[in-house]
Amino acid sequence: MKKDANFHNKAITNTSQSPYVKLKSINFGDCNWNSGFWAEKVKTAEEQMLPYMGGLLCGDVGHALNNFKIAAGEKEGEHKGFYWHDGDFYKFMEAKTYIYGLTKDKTILKELDDYIALIGRAQEEDGYIHTYIQITEGADRFENRKYHEMYNFGHLFIAASIHYRMTGQHNFLDIAIKQANLLFTYFMPDTKHYQRFGFNQTQIMGLVELYRTVKDKKYLKLAEKFINRRGTFEIKHDSTTEGYPIGDMVQERTPLRESEEAVGHAVLALYYYAGAADVYAETGEKALIDALDKLWENVTGKKMYVTGAVGQAHYGASTNLDMIEEGFIDAYMMPNMTAYNETCANLCNAMFSSRMMGIKDESRYADIIELVLYNSGLSGISLEGTEYFYSNPLRMVNNSRNYDSHADVTESPVRQPYLECFCCPPNLVRTICKSSGWAYNLSKNGVAVVLFGSNDLDTTMLDGSSLKLSQDTEYPWNGLVKITVNECKESTFEIKIRIPNWAVGSTLKINGEGAHVDVVPGRFAVVNRKWKAGDTITLDMPMNVMRLEGHNRIEETRNQIAVKRGPIVYCLETPDLPENTSILNAYIKGNAELKAVHKPDFLNGVTVVETELLLREDRNDEMYQAISKPEFKSYKTQLVPYFAWSNRGQAEMTVFIPVVWNS
Repeated sequence: MKKDANFHNKAITNTSQSPYVKLKSINFGDCNWNSGFWAEKVKTAEEQMLPYMGGLLCGDVGHALNNFKIAAGEKEGEHKGFYWHDGDFYKFMEAKTYIYGLTKDKTILKELDDYIALIGRAQEEDGYIHTYIQITEGADRFENRKYHEMYNFGHLFIAASIHYRMTGQHNFLDIAIKQANLLFTYFMPDTKHYQRFGFNQTQIMGLVELYRTVKDKKYLKLAEKFINRRGTFEIKHDSTTEGYPIGDMVQERTPLRESEEAVGHAVLALYYYAGAADVYAETGEKALIDALDKLWENVTGKKMYVTGAVGQAHYGASTNLDMIEEGFIDAYMMPNMTAYNETCANLCNAMFSSRMMGIKDESRYADIIELVLYNSGLSGISLEGTEYFYSNPLRMVNNSRNYDSHADVTESPVRQPYLECFCCPPNLVRTICKSSGWAYNLSKNGVAVVLFGSNDLDTTMLDGSSLKLSQDTEYPWNGLVKITVNECKESTFEIKIRIPNWAVGSTLKINGEGAHVDVVPGRFAVVNRKWKAGDTITLDMPMNVMRLEGHNRIEETRNQIAVKRGPIVYCLETPDLPENTSILNAYIKGNAELKAVHKPDFLNGVTVVETELLLREDRNDEMYQAISKPEFKSYKTQLVPYFAWSNRGQAEMTVFIPVVWNS
């Protein structure tokens, strides 16, 4: 395959030339996890997650590759999987591409080339590629938005852009360009039939990424067009919307620039916001960023769980009384046991925050990225990497879901080896595979340290000078981080170090001496000086175990606490209680010691929190019952990281635990 001499930027979200981004992306591969938490996760992705996933998607269970073969006329059969299954396969390909970018394994490149060749044979002459429509008799292109064509196209554009950046090959990019050009032909004109399409907004991110890749402004203009159309038409069912909820559910009741509240399907909303942030990064339109500021504050300040999860309800209504699914409901309405918190939505929360951090140059956005990565993101997959959760509640009581694998493809009391609605697993795995690309960003004259983990950075700063750093830490189990400058320019530049908002009392030293800069939780500590090889930065973040309570308007957390240490949220699980004890009978002593203990041979190596609980034994199954003073029995046990729950068989679990003080 030919390579373009101009291909050089390999960023996962390429903001290197984006005029309204203050913290620019590094090239993917400039940072490599070398040991510890994320190095182990990426290794698991390479050796277990992706091979297992490939076996599903390329076989008869997942059927995604079969769909392309049928569309190409190389196999007989019917389309299987949901309408958006092509997009699931593109995300899987994107994850494989990141591993190729890290390893340069030619067998991965050959595998990708084979997939791409098949997709090219399935693509129609004018550029259209959507296997459900192509295979299914009676289904026509752009007939009904429920078919999720735009969603699939968005992931195609992103995966193809990443593939080009990692390989320099045009084969996948050419397929994406052909489809994008067709999309421009259909959707750029103001045609009434097409004005309500594009509700699942990955095509906005995809079009901007394609613009950044090939520098054709028509893709950016089309991305803007999809934003501009929202909320400009009457909200009623017509031939293009039958079979899927309308209004707030699909972000079409209120124009984005007038939006102040996150509504509707959480994934649809957050992909939309992330795409709009991408458009702002290129255009600098003030109305866009003003709206995104309000929406980010609304999501993270009024509708986000302590784990970074979002999308409180499977079914419900918006404040405008539109029916919604898998999404946002009223502020502070945060159920624990019925919390939906789709894995994709949680990851989208991190994606949106990552873009806002780059635009604003503020570390508080990175706190959300980290919160999701260590908690509500990773909870979506088993420690072995072969079983999945779609939804991520904060409390699980046995049989509370009444799971039927044939009737419900998204909710279960245990992780599943395959989800028919397969959007979340490849989304999570691609996030793990690209995590090193989020570790650092480039500032105007320096670098920002965003994520902590043992790694090596070998990058080029924006002025063209070389910078090599190494990071040594046992984070997230230990708060001590040592950063060593291995190579740098002679003139002054800045190193910005994120101080997490939980890290009260952190200290920062340069070569063993006080850094003499502000070290404020929730902000970057900025050290601007002439650096030299051998200089060290030592950040020491106290890893105190914290008791957290919810806002007093969150009914379902009143008189309960959650436990958090550093970036890790903890939970109580029934394997750590006496046999046949319900999670609902466990209380935590408010004044009990919370002791962090690292267990290298437990759950693949985690730090647990040992404490004393009170178990109540005097309750019956009557809905309401008379009560005298409750009787409690003391019990010493441990809390485990939320992301690691449900790895010891079917269990009950809770993040928020009723608290008893002075007992």
